[in-house]
Amino acid sequence: MEKTETVKIAWWGKHFGEEPPLVGDKSQGAGGIFFSGCNLKCAYCQNYQISQEGLGKDYSLEQLADIMIELEKMNAANIDLVTPTIWWHQIKQAIVIARAKNLSLPIIWNSNAYEATAILKAMEGLVDVYLPDFKYADSELGYKYSGVYNYPVVALAAIREMLRQNGNFNPDTGKGVIVRHLVLPGNINNSLRALDMLANIDSNLHISLMNQYYPVHKAGLFDELNSRVREEDFNIVYEHLLELGFTNGWVQDESSADTLQPDFTKADPFAE
Repeated sequence: MEKTETVKIAWWGKHFGEEPPLVGDKSQGAGGIFFSGCNLKCAYCQNYQISQEGLGKDYSLEQLADIMIELEKMNAANIDLVTPTIWWHQIKQAIVIARAKNLSLPIIWNSNAYEATAILKAMEGLVDVYLPDFKYADSELGYKYSGVYNYPVVALAAIREMLRQNGNFNPDTGKGVIVRHLVLPGNINNSLRALDMLANIDSNLHISLMNQYYPVHKAGLFDELNSRVREEDFNIVYEHLLELGFTNGWVQDESSADTLQPDFTKADPFAE
């Protein structure tokens, strides 16, 4: 992507939908900055209004740095960079600017894991928590649903690089790597294999097993995606998680699919 001196942001504010250690107490919340655009074109993306339809407006690097400072003043627990990959160069500069203005909050890199290790190496030392969503064990599914080739190869290399930099998530320091996986309806084998791949890296990983799938955007183009995840299917994935020896992390309950559906046309996209 061409390097510019602006970034496109759809919304920023205090966000309470992340994993428990990332939202602080009830008054804090993660300091979410939701960037527009994405390097994936997921048919079922819950944030499709900003990832694929371009909702948002341009901000200068100084303005992005000032947003980070303002989130700290609002008592946010951290700076949660949501889908930052295509804007990494500008974000890096903005973090440096914000740190020079005494920003002290930890930085979360909240991504889809489909990113070059060179980008992650460029961010080394600036990111406290890497929060990748490992979506597919099957390259064909990555192309079918998200329009990219070699997803598992690229994503696993990225996760390994994140671990090299920060190690497994440490609740005491609030730093490290947390790996998400969203269970998709009709694709239980993908989830089982994805967990196998992550176990091969390290069964001590903190895994966030997500049950918030809801058919939106272009999900209706695929019969298997045009429904919620069946409880019995999610339980199969959860049992496999335990069988593989994963003991660190979090598991969403089914109600998450009802409460985590944002509307970025609203001033607060996460308001009920």
